[in-house]
Amino acid sequence: MIKENQRLFNIVLVLCDGVFCVLSMVLAFFAWFHRVDVIASGAILLDYYMRMMVIAVPAYFLIYHYFELHESFRYKSIISEAGKIIRANAVGLIFMFVLAFFLKEVNVSRGVLVLFACFNIVFSSIFRYCLRRTLRCLRRKGYNLKHLVVVGWNEVSEEFFDKISRNLSLGYWIDGYFNDHKVETGKKHLPWLGKIRDLEKLLEHSTVDEVIISFSDSEFSRIGEVIEICEKAGIKCSLLPFYTKYLPTKPYIDEVEGLPLINIRKIPLDNFFNSFIKRVFDIVCAGLLLIVLSPFLAIVAVGVKLSSPGPVIYHQERIGMGKKPFVMYKFRSMGVQSDGSDMTTWGTSEDDRRTRFGEFIRKFSIDELPQLWNVLRGDMSLVGPRPERPFFVERFREEVPFYMLKHLVRPGITGWAQVNGWRGDTSIEERIKCDIFYIENWTFLLDVKILFMTVFKGFVNKNEKISHKG
Repeated sequence: MIKENQRLFNIVLVLCDGVFCVLSMVLAFFAWFHRVDVIASGAILLDYYMRMMVIAVPAYFLIYHYFELHESFRYKSIISEAGKIIRANAVGLIFMFVLAFFLKEVNVSRGVLVLFACFNIVFSSIFRYCLRRTLRCLRRKGYNLKHLVVVGWNEVSEEFFDKISRNLSLGYWIDGYFNDHKVETGKKHLPWLGKIRDLEKLLEHSTVDEVIISFSDSEFSRIGEVIEICEKAGIKCSLLPFYTKYLPTKPYIDEVEGLPLINIRKIPLDNFFNSFIKRVFDIVCAGLLLIVLSPFLAIVAVGVKLSSPGPVIYHQERIGMGKKPFVMYKFRSMGVQSDGSDMTTWGTSEDDRRTRFGEFIRKFSIDELPQLWNVLRGDMSLVGPRPERPFFVERFREEVPFYMLKHLVRPGITGWAQVNGWRGDTSIEERIKCDIFYIENWTFLLDVKILFMTVFKGFVNKNEKISHKG
C-alpha cells in the first residue's frame, strides 16, 4: 500500500510544481508590470510569457527531478530541501534567460523572470512545508505508515527501535524482529517473528515494505544471505551496521576502480565554494555589525572600565580550526586574574570573581561581541563550534568521544549547541553531539537559521545568573 501511496504522492507533487510555475509567472508579470502605461510602452504581453511556460514547465520538471525534489522526504530535513529548491530555481532562472535568448525576443523582462524564480521558491517551499505537517499529523494517527521488520537484534537495532517509537510522525512501524534466539526487549513488547531462516516465508505472504538488517560483528557474514532473500521477494532492504556510531549522519561513498569506499567524515565546508560563501558572509556581516554596534560597544567599554580596574578587553588563548591556537577577545567580566587560574578553571554561574557589570554582560552574551574582530581576522566564524582553552582541549580529548572533530571547521561566536541550550556550565557530551551534527550537515541556510535562533532566543544565557549580593 505504501508504494501506491508514494506513486500518488509523486504525481500530486509534480502537478503542483507545474501549477506553481505557471502561477508564479502570472504573479511576476503583474507585480512587475503593474501599470497599464508600462505595458503599452512596448513590453510584450502575458500571453508570450505563457507560451514560454510550455517549454519551461517540462524543463523545471527535469531540474526538480535532478535535485531529487520529487522523491520521498521521510529522510530529508526541511532545511536541506529548501536549499535544493533555491539551487533548482537558480538553475531554472539561467535556463529562462537562455530560452529568451534563443527565442530572440529582446522585450522579455529580466525583472519578470527574477520575480518568477522568487515566487516559485516561496510557493514550492511553503507547499512542501505544509505537506510535511499534514503527513506527520496523519502518521501520528496511524495512516500512511511504512512497515518494517528488523533482522538481528543488538544495541544498534534497539536504539533504532526507540527512536522510531518516540517519533511516530516519521511514519515507520516495526512489525517485529527476526533473530536466531528470542531476546528480552523489556517494555518494548516487540514481537519475535522467528529465526532468520523464517524471513523468506514471511516475505512471501506479508505487506512488509522494508527489511532492516542489523547484525552484530559475529553475524556479519550472513548479510549476503538476507539480502538475497529480500531481493528474491522484491522487498527493499537497508543495512544498519553495528559500527554505526563511527559513521557520519550522511556517509559519503567514493569509488576506487569500481569498489565503494565509505568516507567516515564528509565535511561540506571542505568544498571550496561552500567555504568561500561562508567566509564572504562572515566578513560582510561582521564588518557591518562592528560599524552599526560601535556606539553600543563604546558604552559597554566604559561600563567595564568603571566596574573594576584593569583592561577593557580580555584576551585568552583558544584552539581553533586545525587545532591551531589563536587569541580570542571578549569584554572583561571578571577582576584581573594574575595567577593564571582563568586558563584552567571552569566558570560557573556562582563564580565570585565576576563583577556586577560582568555578570550582566555575560547573562546577555554582550561580552562575546569583540569576537566580531576575530571573525574579520579569520580566526572564527559567526557560526560554528565554540572554541575552548588548551588546558580543557587536552582534558576533553581523552574524556569525551569525538571531541577533537570540532576543530575540523572554524569555531564560531554562536552555534547549533548554543541555540539548543547547551552553553555555559552544561554537558560537554551533548555539546559535541550538536557540533558534529553541524559540521556534517552544514548548509548556508542552516547558518542563517542558527543566527535567527540566536537573535530570538540565544542571546540570554539561562545558565548564567545575575547576583543580587550587595
